[in-house]
Amino acid sequence: MSVGCKIIKTIERPDKSLVEAFKGMPVANIDDCMNRTAAVRSDICPLNKAPLLGTAFTVKVPEGDNLMFHVAMDMAQPGDVIVIDAGGDPNRAIFGELMITYCQKRGLAGVIVDGAIRDSDEIAAMDFPVYAKAAIPNGPYKNGPGEINTVISFGGKIVRPGDIIVGDGDGIVVIKPEEAADIAAATKKVMEKEAGIMKHIVEDGTYIRPWVAEKVKEIGAEIIE
Repeated sequence: MSVGCKIIKTIERPDKSLVEAFKGMPVANIDDCMNRTAAVRSDICPLNKAPLLGTAFTVKVPEGDNLMFHVAMDMAQPGDVIVIDAGGDPNRAIFGELMITYCQKRGLAGVIVDGAIRDSDEIAAMDFPVYAKAAIPNGPYKNGPGEINTVISFGGKIVRPGDIIVGDGDGIVVIKPEEAADIAAATKKVMEKEAGIMKHIVEDGTYIRPWVAEKVKEIGAEIIE
């Protein structure tokens, strides 16, 4: 047994149609349907405007080391999002433009890291989703150890290989495949409801929400005319 140094080659991925069910869905709406608790920490931010959607291919590296990410880039399949637990370290970049360009050419769906990157200006101009905690010029070591396709901690959330990853400008949510169908259906209903509300706001200038008055009464607010 090699503690902290493991590569698992085969993972179970959800059906592509299940993943694609979340295409175009705002992360905020998805999170609302997950009791508003599914988002990773807000300090992991998008570096460009490319939408993020795919299947988690997990990597755990020591702070400031990217050996196992190099291995993972060759292993991951089209549609995978490489999810890197780098311990949240902001002081040494795990990757830059070269590695992200390679991931894009291989058809991957994105790379997200609980840690730092470099070449942020170049990555910002790419049509390929990248999220990170920080940017810094310091490059990575390449010594290992590390793990591939084990359960990791990412931005305060547990991520398993094969989980569905969705991200937009608001952040990232992590969805278990066994819960995905119900969450997608609920999110679709929320989107339809909000579209109706927006229609009234734009066309009528009204925003009907009787629960506000009910809640104010419930909490016993003193109203002075």
